[in-house]
Amino acid sequence: MAVPPEIQARMDELRREIRRHEYLYYVRDDPEISDYEFDQLMRELQQLEAHHPAAVTSDSPTRRVGGQPADGFETHAHHVPMLSLDNAYSLAEVREFDARLRRLLPATDFTYAVELKFDGLSMSLMYRDGLLERAVTRGDGSRGEVVTANIRTVRSIPLRLEARSTNTAAEQPAGAAATDSLVVRGEILMPLDSFAALNRQRKETGEAPFANPRNAAAGTVRTLDPRIVASRKLTFYAYSLLTGDRMPFPTHAEGLRWLSQHGFKISPFFRVCRDIAAIEAFIHEVAERRDALPVEIDGVVIKINETALQRRAGATSKSPRWALAYKYPARQATTRVRDIVVQVGRTGALTPVAELEAVSLSGSTIQRATLHNEDEVRRLDVRVGDWVLIEKGGDVIPKVVKVLHQRRDEELPVFEMPDACPVCGGRIYRPEGEAVSRCVSADCPARLKGSIRHFAQRRAMDIEGLGEALVSQLVDQGMVRHLPDIYRLAEEELAALERMGEKSARNLLAEIESSKSRPLHRLVFGLGIRYVGERTARLLAEHFASMAAVMAADREELLAVSEIGEVIADSVTVFFQEPSNREMIHQLAAAGLNMTAAATAPAAATTDDPFRDKTFVLTGTLRGLTREEAKALIESRGGRVTSAVSGKTDYVVAGADPGSKLDKARQLGVAVLDEDAFRRLAGGI
Repeated sequence: MAVPPEIQARMDELRREIRRHEYLYYVRDDPEISDYEFDQLMRELQQLEAHHPAAVTSDSPTRRVGGQPADGFETHAHHVPMLSLDNAYSLAEVREFDARLRRLLPATDFTYAVELKFDGLSMSLMYRDGLLERAVTRGDGSRGEVVTANIRTVRSIPLRLEARSTNTAAEQPAGAAATDSLVVRGEILMPLDSFAALNRQRKETGEAPFANPRNAAAGTVRTLDPRIVASRKLTFYAYSLLTGDRMPFPTHAEGLRWLSQHGFKISPFFRVCRDIAAIEAFIHEVAERRDALPVEIDGVVIKINETALQRRAGATSKSPRWALAYKYPARQATTRVRDIVVQVGRTGALTPVAELEAVSLSGSTIQRATLHNEDEVRRLDVRVGDWVLIEKGGDVIPKVVKVLHQRRDEELPVFEMPDACPVCGGRIYRPEGEAVSRCVSADCPARLKGSIRHFAQRRAMDIEGLGEALVSQLVDQGMVRHLPDIYRLAEEELAALERMGEKSARNLLAEIESSKSRPLHRLVFGLGIRYVGERTARLLAEHFASMAAVMAADREELLAVSEIGEVIADSVTVFFQEPSNREMIHQLAAAGLNMTAAATAPAAATTDDPFRDKTFVLTGTLRGLTREEAKALIESRGGRVTSAVSGKTDYVVAGADPGSKLDKARQLGVAVLDEDAFRRLAGGI
């Protein structure tokens, strides 16, 4: 029967497109579409070929498993082909799978083994006489790349098979005397924390980050330098054991147990299920716990547990009939950029965000995705009107991972970051060497709540009662539009707020009034100037003695202050160059806040003070002093408190339950003071 021309043309087009995507995905590790979209293309071709079998060609993508091996490695034939699994995207398809098997194996009682479907690179490990002999990628399913030198660097893969358990159940695989010849199959993965660290490193060195952990793992395994592979901390999860051409145990579960006993990682979630209801419960349970896993998964694998029945069920040329991969809703999707807007966060950080044509992803509709920062926009070369590949990082925050430049059918304008804050119009500052631009106005509405909470904290202006919930009410109701408005609040309007009342309002106003007399260094710290911590604020207050002098200091004057370098000097200069910040200081002064250090500066340390010019590190819990009180004492006597122990540390003060800092001090020979010795050094406080 002749195939209609339009059907033939569609089949030819699908084959060309699928081959191209196979090459990009399996060889180049540079996909243009999501896995879900690829699977849909393959499904459409399979359905057309099923209706028109005369039109099936010997080189159709449906006739083989995957792509071609990459150049640069020796290839090796798999003794037993590494078949792919049929995919299901709904529970209805899982139930259809069960019904097919029960028709295929009538009047047969069997169970299912259900485990995680890892999203990595399939690998076959060959052991002879208990030693790792060869590691081969899946390749096209029949032949793969020999990557033994690289795989030997993966620490979760045993180089020698040794029993890790004395469990006697099926201790030795059938047909494998002394484990003389075994094949272990599984998945090479890059853990999520390793993936994040690798991409940070690549961005710092100007390299393009990997789109996802799967691509990172595949690219790493194909790296020709094993030292690079070792540095990227890949891991391996085993899911199959073969001796000769078959599974050596009566059940898949026993095979996994043997692998675990002999040093392999296996699926952390695994269950033997007797019916579809149990499988569905497992699928839902894994979905809820998916984001807590250290590696990426994209679904659940369902297999007949009894290996004899697996052999009876058999396989097609592409997939085993006894196994199915249930895949969760896609984490990646393709859509188009409608606009690029810039958001301002609570710290003043400017983040470009892509507004997208709505697309379904991981069960939700996505219309926005982060572009992180200006450098990332430049690296991606993303523009309004572009087609992009997006994914959910940790299944929560969508991000643009790739621009499909080949789909850009016209010249689109290059996106430019704004010159001023898009919220308040304030100055934008990007320190040299940083990727993030920030609004420096402390009164910017986008960062006002965070500015108030920082200003009111105990180590700054110490306004007890001005917590997160109350700050939100004050800002949301328009009672505080600028930081100095705190000092204009009235008892009547405060008392009317939720959970306040007259007594709470009076107490808060008393705290606000008391804060006016705080030392100058507390006010400098409370302003939230980037890089200005408590010690730096104290140094500025002591050196310049007044807020007016700090505001008037130029870069060279700031650099003349002990311990202040270029980064801090630039940050302070930029902060006080912003007109809104200078106006804020004037209003705080008008409200009666202390603007000089004269009345509150600590007494100068004497030249023979044992604290003077000494560096301390605090660790553990002191009985009679808080960490802040101990730090204030040291600094008031001319000493310095740092967070890390080094060869320049003079004393480590160790309270109860000290941490690793105490061990480091002992290694370096740094003097260690317990609390009593610290008090004696301070003169018996």
